[in-house]
Amino acid sequence: MAGHEEFLREAVRIAEANVAEGGSPYGAVITRDGAVVARAANTVHRTEDPSDHAEMVALRAASRTLGRDLSGCVMYASGRPCPMCHAAMRLAGFREGYFAYSAEEAEAHGAGSAGIYAELCRPLDDQPMRLVHLRPEGSSPYPAWEARRAS
Repeated sequence: MAGHEEFLREAVRIAEANVAEGGSPYGAVITRDGAVVARAANTVHRTEDPSDHAEMVALRAASRTLGRDLSGCVMYASGRPCPMCHAAMRLAGFREGYFAYSAEEAEAHGAGSAGIYAELCRPLDDQPMRLVHLRPEGSSPYPAWEARRAS
């Protein structure tokens, strides 16, 4: 059975190959019980979809194989997962992940999202993207969702 370092090296190899073909330096490997479930590179350069980070592409592939609950899976990423990928991992049930290179190192080379972490900790009015809580009239969909889940 392969160890954490071997899976991380694989994620880095995927990132290196992605750079060679014109993509960004990100690769990901997802395992469960020591077996690889999914491998992926960042495909934003191919799809023009800004959410096609390596971790997200791998999460989607793993979900197609295992379903929505990815608890018990481990993420290995070449770089520190951005806030979007980190949140998606948590929502999918991940409890463990490893990354090879820091967001600060990526940022120093013109990649990464280290600044977004700090921005998201600030109050909404102090963030660079305007996000406003504006509640429309009428009831929320949450009670109906909760009732459906309870039945």
